[in-house]
Amino acid sequence: MELKLAIFDLDGVIVDTAKYHFLAWQRLGREIGVEFTRTDNERLKGVSRMRSLDILLEIGGQERSDQEKEALANQKNTWYVEYIRQMDTSEILPGVLPFLEELRDAGIKIALGSASKNAKTILERVSLSDYFDAIVDGNVVSKAKPDPQVFTLAASMLSTPSQQAVVFEDAQAGIEAALRAQMMAIGVGDPETLQDADTIIPGFADFTLEDLRKIWSAR
Repeated sequence: MELKLAIFDLDGVIVDTAKYHFLAWQRLGREIGVEFTRTDNERLKGVSRMRSLDILLEIGGQERSDQEKEALANQKNTWYVEYIRQMDTSEILPGVLPFLEELRDAGIKIALGSASKNAKTILERVSLSDYFDAIVDGNVVSKAKPDPQVFTLAASMLSTPSQQAVVFEDAQAGIEAALRAQMMAIGVGDPETLQDADTIIPGFADFTLEDLRKIWSAR
């Protein structure tokens, strides 16, 4: 079966916005008197915004009302958006742009499948919006990975069977979502955390469409 669609997660695959999440949480911590370190930040990976706030408050031994927590979470997001609005093309991860160009030239459809509600802003800032035939983000899906909704919706929008799609992901929940969607799952990053993926690559710096076709044909 021919490869027709490539779906990409955003953070950790196309760009690295994790540092901006950390800066925003750290800034919120300072605001409310909680010291928040990079070690603490590891606990927030793959966790929702409200659960992340709960962890921050736990670290500081603080309790807040639901109304206060909502305000704090919104403040954190405001700062995060301020940071990402300063992004530029230099923050595209190595090899991503040439790979997207190869896919486009070959007529393979390209979609984004991300939980981020700021995905469109980020793509605009790094001048990649025009490469994507469909963008499925946290504003249009109701179920988080490992639910496959984000990927099945992308395939549906582009009238492509799941069996003809490949997903690039850097998180285990995303790999699980891709497999549940009956798509090929390629892990980008750490082999230990992505062991369920069909294939794992360190990144796109030395990865080409020819490499992808070899993996696809060997499945």
